[in-house]
Amino acid sequence: MSEVPTPLGFPAVSSDGQLTQLALSGDQVSADTESRIQLGADASVPHASVPHASVPHASVPHASVPHASGGNRVEPVSTLGWRWGLEVFLLLGLFFIYAGNSAPMVNEAHYLVMAKNYWDPGWCSHDIFVASAKVHTTFYFLFGWPTKYLSLTQTAWLGRLVGWLLLAVGLQRLSSVLFYQSFLSLALAVLWIAGVEYGNLAGEWVVGGIEAKVPAYGLILLALSCLVERRWNWVWVLLGAAAAFHVLSGGWAVIAAMGCWWMTERNRVGRIKLFTPALFLGGAISLLGLVPALSMSLGADSEQAATAARIYSYFRIKHHLLPADFFLGWYLRFAALALMMVGGVALYRKQDEGIRILAWFVSATLGISVVGLLLGFLPAYAPDLAAKLLRYYWFRLADAMVPLMVAVLVTRMLLDHRDRIRAIGWLGLLLAGSLCGNSVWYTARRAVPPSVSNDLLGFEAGASAAVQQQVYRDWLNVCRWARTSSDEQEVFLTPRNQQTFKWFTGRAEVVNWKDVPQNPSALLEWYERFKEVYPSQIGNRRTANRVSIRYPSLLALRKKYGVRYLIVDRRVTGDNLPLLRIYPAAAEVNQTYAVYELPYPPNGVD
Repeated sequence: MSEVPTPLGFPAVSSDGQLTQLALSGDQVSADTESRIQLGADASVPHASVPHASVPHASVPHASVPHASGGNRVEPVSTLGWRWGLEVFLLLGLFFIYAGNSAPMVNEAHYLVMAKNYWDPGWCSHDIFVASAKVHTTFYFLFGWPTKYLSLTQTAWLGRLVGWLLLAVGLQRLSSVLFYQSFLSLALAVLWIAGVEYGNLAGEWVVGGIEAKVPAYGLILLALSCLVERRWNWVWVLLGAAAAFHVLSGGWAVIAAMGCWWMTERNRVGRIKLFTPALFLGGAISLLGLVPALSMSLGADSEQAATAARIYSYFRIKHHLLPADFFLGWYLRFAALALMMVGGVALYRKQDEGIRILAWFVSATLGISVVGLLLGFLPAYAPDLAAKLLRYYWFRLADAMVPLMVAVLVTRMLLDHRDRIRAIGWLGLLLAGSLCGNSVWYTARRAVPPSVSNDLLGFEAGASAAVQQQVYRDWLNVCRWARTSSDEQEVFLTPRNQQTFKWFTGRAEVVNWKDVPQNPSALLEWYERFKEVYPSQIGNRRTANRVSIRYPSLLALRKKYGVRYLIVDRRVTGDNLPLLRIYPAAAEVNQTYAVYELPYPPNGVD
């Protein structure tokens, strides 16, 4: 048995057990062909279904063969080939240009502080979020250990490199098995990035900072490349690994893949079975993500669980979960993408089996989102049940996969032999490139990490780059004071409009809007703290960002949480607080932030 490399080293196996790689002619690629190569269970496909002899990859490294569109297809490049390496490297460069902002990016300050505590339980142990139960333990285990030796910023960059590499390898392989040409993945990436950013329904993103869903999406892309080839054993194993990193992204992908199997394999001659050892192996791997997620509800009674679900779905994460909270523009832009997908699939479904198979997977993700939209009507009739169901992020996977399908179709148009269709493809790529360029220019001009930008934090959005940079410098200065002038176990009251205090200081907070625990008991405590510290009646942006400065409240907070220091945003509070200001001192300058010591109890003892 001679082994022939394929992209990423997945061997191709023919029906007689020989490892091969086929050069498919146009009519073979077209409707209902049986010439996609499988692994393991695929050996059951009759040999007669592979009509042409295989060509060893080593002897014809870049063999060009006729394509259904009238052009040529080039064999996928070996994993050891320089073209593969260069293509992946260029994808990494593209991701860096698009998302290489200073750390922390969105959610990095959320995930990596938890990862650091996972490996060092004493770090920031008095913080309600950091010390709470941990869901994404696979991510924390594999991506968190560098925090023992590196700073959080260095860990973030290392994690980004690994996460982006997984995305690049997955996208390159998917492009290779769909188009059989090198470097088309670059166009695919630009189209996908633009589609996700400008066409999402519920705020999903893929290429950005490092968090659990990034490696999960990389594994999903690899699984899709195997799905297109009908190598279902690899699909289940890779999706199980994706669910181990992020149980919702990977779990929904498993369900969508099962829907795809039902539509593409169920009635096929020589079909591949659904229930194979690989499916159960993938399920076993997914337990690494599923078990921690299920353990979140342990110890909570039904009332606590229902209340926690309401807080999560109707208060804290409603912008991702609750259809009634989505803007009309979000629906329109996503509907436009969905219509583009339908039109493109109608154009190519009879010519390209790979596109047809992928389209069924993406259609299944749309079906999941439709269920989520229907659940959006449920709160009026069964609010507790709706809250429990809506928290499963029904729109997340379609937010990423519909733009991916549109990107695949537009890339396919670039290869079309019809001039008009090809021109539409180039126009789409030009538009996507312009949108990506606009995003890069905007973030570069702002020159502050997205996690501290005014637009993200919702405070004085649209402020000039100079203003935002000054506020960022002031934030770094006040965080530096907190880190160098307080004990490691100190607990602070912090401004409402920030989410990076722990990242820059290593100190705990009484409560933080961004850092919401996952387990019901801690989530309920977080909610009570939030109501206690921040105003319950929101009159305007400035009121919403204000910590209560009433003496009795501050005395109670000091006694209850052992907090001594209050950091305020001077744009909100002004400079005339009736408290002892600790920072900035006379020789220090900080236009935006100040630190006050909370009043002592009447007897002078905490």
